[in-house]
Amino acid sequence: MKPNLEAFIGCDNTYEEADIVLFGAPFDSTTSYRPGTRFASRAMRSESFGMETYSPYQDRDLEDIAVFDAGDLELPFGGPQHALEQIEAHTAQILKDGKIPCMIGGEHLVTLGAVRAVVKQYPDIHIIHFDAHADLRQDYLGECFSHATVLRRVWDLVGDGRIFQFGIRSGDRSEFIWAKEHVFTNLFNFNGLKEVVDRLAGKPVYFTLDLDVLDPSVFPGTGTPEAGGVSFTELLGAIAEISRLRVVGFDVNELSPVYDQSGSSTATACKVLRELLLAVMQPKH
Repeated sequence: MKPNLEAFIGCDNTYEEADIVLFGAPFDSTTSYRPGTRFASRAMRSESFGMETYSPYQDRDLEDIAVFDAGDLELPFGGPQHALEQIEAHTAQILKDGKIPCMIGGEHLVTLGAVRAVVKQYPDIHIIHFDAHADLRQDYLGECFSHATVLRRVWDLVGDGRIFQFGIRSGDRSEFIWAKEHVFTNLFNFNGLKEVVDRLAGKPVYFTLDLDVLDPSVFPGTGTPEAGGVSFTELLGAIAEISRLRVVGFDVNELSPVYDQSGSSTATACKVLRELLLAVMQPKH
């Protein structure tokens, strides 16, 4: 893989030396309300240079770990199948080379492409999902592949007892009824996360973060804002718990920078990504 001309800050290692490979999946063709997440990865790379590589929250620095920014995939518009295939193939190559894929969406459906690749390499994979929305519909307006159905399609791959959701505060009634029998869903906050992390110790985990888990007063730049979300500090505490897991792949989705002209949502997304990269990969000594 060739280096990206504008890399996310601190992610300028070579592919060969990298432990984590960062890439963008600029796709938002099934967005149900306000599109624009296709611009997230480009905006985050540009705005990342407004922050430092050092995290005072973790006392760690991106310069202490090896991350390669592979740039954005060139994904087709329209139907999602070809886009999902490209994401799956790209993720599979990263996994094959012994590295951890980190994807910037894009709408949340892009997660399905990555999980398709991960589940082939790690059949016992578990999913931790932070989001405002359950994303468990069987279909949305007759379409089975949508950002509103992505976790239901992931469930098709992994089955019962493998998906753990936190921060959920929106969805169709049928989603919540279905969830009670098939997935773990914690409403509104991160209560119970520590116990889930303890339970999954040593097991391969894919972590997917929809940034609209944050309250829109903190993060207005998203396509489907939902009042009643968590604070940035609460999200940092949850990321600290994630750092105890064996994360084999992860993503950050649903920043739509055009809906926050102040740029604060993009800056927040950049800081969240920095914290996640550091949490997943301990610095080398």
